[in-house]
Amino acid sequence: MAGSKEIRTKIKSVENTRKITRAMEMVAASKMRKAQERMRAARPYAEKIRQVAAHLSHANPEYKHPFLIKRAQVKNVGVIVITSDKGLCGGLNTNILRQVLSQMKVWNGENKKIRVCSIGNKGFSFMTRIGADVKSHLTGLGDTPRISNLVGVVKVMLDAYTAGEVDAIYIAYNDFVNTMKQEPKMRLLLPLSDDQLAGDQLEGDQGKAEPTSMWDYIYEPEPKSVVDELLRRYVESLVYNAVTENQASEQSARMVAMKAASDNAKEVIGELKLVYNKARQAAITKEISEIVGGAAAVS
Repeated sequence: MAGSKEIRTKIKSVENTRKITRAMEMVAASKMRKAQERMRAARPYAEKIRQVAAHLSHANPEYKHPFLIKRAQVKNVGVIVITSDKGLCGGLNTNILRQVLSQMKVWNGENKKIRVCSIGNKGFSFMTRIGADVKSHLTGLGDTPRISNLVGVVKVMLDAYTAGEVDAIYIAYNDFVNTMKQEPKMRLLLPLSDDQLAGDQLEGDQGKAEPTSMWDYIYEPEPKSVVDELLRRYVESLVYNAVTENQASEQSARMVAMKAASDNAKEVIGELKLVYNKARQAAITKEISEIVGGAAAVS
């Protein structure tokens, strides 16, 4: 059994650790509420630009944007992987990276070339370690991401798709369900399907493949330029929406992980105090026995 001094030192160390985890839990709870607000604030813009893109894509059947054209054969695949910059958030990053790695093995078995765009330090470090072809990456996004910060890294993948260097682009992120549940999700980003433009990919409802009504637009300067710019902005909004979902998932997972760590530290402190009291009681009993034995020997 360890001595009383060693046990006291260990108790003090665990108590200090518990203070840190409790502080991190409260910080994560505050950041989670703000991340949820940003996630909800981004939805009206994404929904409105989706509606306009759906109307324009069907209002101009004579022009098909490259984002709407499905390739006959998919030989090159692009993946946008969204993770957190920091750890201590449970298995959040592990789950999404495991899913991406599993899908990459399937693509490698089909002799498909894979290009990766990484958003988040954890994903970038992982893709670098496994030797993936990382074409662009973004780290240090912070707690308040802006769509302007994402345009550059996403543009690399969109330009590759437009140029025919990539035949399909997937996006992988953690979908925020509630505080206790975050689901790793990997879905097709490009080419855009009618179902995506109908809205089932954003809100989860089963929308129709075509808008219920057609609007007549006045284009300036021309339909092609307007549709090109709008669809690019729409795809960027999808990526931004995924980033906000992932950040809300990150903060909620970190809050749950830190609460579990604090509870475990409390249990460890209780067990250590029990051991300390037993050791202290044994030392007192031994000392009393020695005194009684010495007194008996003298008498």
